[in-house]
Amino acid sequence: MPSTTMPLTRRQFSYTLCGLPFAFPFKLAAQDTNIEGPWDGPATVAKVYLATRPSWPKPDLDIPQEVAEVDARLAEVQRKNARNVRFVGGEVIKTAEEFKPLAAKMGPIDGVLFIPIAHGAAIGPLLDAINVPALFFSRPYATHAWSGIADVRKSGRKIDVVASASYGDLDPYMEAFRAAHHLRNSKVMVGVGNPERGRPAADAFNKQFGVGFRFVSGNDLKQAFDAADERTAQKAADEFTRGALRVIDTTPEEIRKGLRFYQAMLNMMKQEKANAFAIDCFGSLATRTLPGYPCIAWSKLNDAGLYGVCEADLQSAMTMILVTGHSGMPGFISDPVFDTSRNEVTHAHCVSATKMRGLNGPSYPYVVRKHLETNEGAVLQVMMPAGDAVTVARFASPTKMLVSSAEVTGAVMDSDRGCRTQVRTRVSDAEKWLQNYTAGLHRVLFYGDHTKDIERMGRLMGFEVVHEI
Repeated sequence: MPSTTMPLTRRQFSYTLCGLPFAFPFKLAAQDTNIEGPWDGPATVAKVYLATRPSWPKPDLDIPQEVAEVDARLAEVQRKNARNVRFVGGEVIKTAEEFKPLAAKMGPIDGVLFIPIAHGAAIGPLLDAINVPALFFSRPYATHAWSGIADVRKSGRKIDVVASASYGDLDPYMEAFRAAHHLRNSKVMVGVGNPERGRPAADAFNKQFGVGFRFVSGNDLKQAFDAADERTAQKAADEFTRGALRVIDTTPEEIRKGLRFYQAMLNMMKQEKANAFAIDCFGSLATRTLPGYPCIAWSKLNDAGLYGVCEADLQSAMTMILVTGHSGMPGFISDPVFDTSRNEVTHAHCVSATKMRGLNGPSYPYVVRKHLETNEGAVLQVMMPAGDAVTVARFASPTKMLVSSAEVTGAVMDSDRGCRTQVRTRVSDAEKWLQNYTAGLHRVLFYGDHTKDIERMGRLMGFEVVHEI
């Protein structure tokens, strides 16, 4: 297997690219990554029409006819958004007391769409009966109740408002409802030495969003690794190695162990019907309780629309599940490196997806190397695409997400410091971000501008969005 010394210089790396397009469809998956679970599929959203005795918008309003007209338009919204949402219900209620027994009989729903026809019940008492995202669709002249939504939301309620004659303005919310469904029905496996340290964060995210967690031990991971077939792992390792531009300083054995670990993680996830896995890899590796490095497994899971999360970082895991579930863009957990003299922040880590421009897009070139900080194992060093706007985010808590924006200026392929995959970004004010930096080291980088979508989901799902810059 080819090898050379560190670091890989720009010239050396450019030689590896000779005759290759910038992005090309490597097939990283050597086995089935399809894990069926309740996180897939459209959100179930209940329609509820609100109407009292009409005075506004006019005393002789024909409420049944009005409801029928709106319902026909909402049927078109559902048809356009069949991937995202399935409407149920459609009852007309006058008071919050009428809604309480109705809400109790709705069954498992992911959200409620309130449509005022002629004023209607006060929104606060309506929200007392549910704990799912709600959208208040206020068509012109239907009600004055839109004026109280912001105050209700500031009290901690999960609600947003659309005041528009265009039913097309509902489309982004159908995507947001689906993201809420995806998060609510996700399940994260967490490998830590002491589960009690991780349970408070897991319980808080479960309470806010409904996401499930399953804690496993180092012994569980070793048993799964030992049960994974060595020949299948070797075949996957051969395919993985052929897809790389180069293998520089690791060994075939480390690569095979990385692919065997991937098989083990997949098997555990399928058994538990989970779509995410987070391991306290530094803590576990430091005590040698892991049978191999999980870095390749995480890269492959993230390329498959699943979630492999470094260092048992549950805040970053929730960020990835929400934003990737909404956008289809894999997240890159990073250790940011500031250079205020250039107004730049470099994002670095030893785990990266290759499909950073989208799960349905091409894979980007990668080199296989040792994990830089430990000088062991096998990881991907991915050549990130340049010139894109990116969104950087992380849940500081279940009720607060930190967000910033940047532009990618290029991949860093020749650094022998930090982590293997590095992407340099230009920000609007690196000094301001540095002086206001809180909530731990990690951030999650996503290609594309998702700020408005995150703000919308924050209003619907009950978390504050704080702009770091």
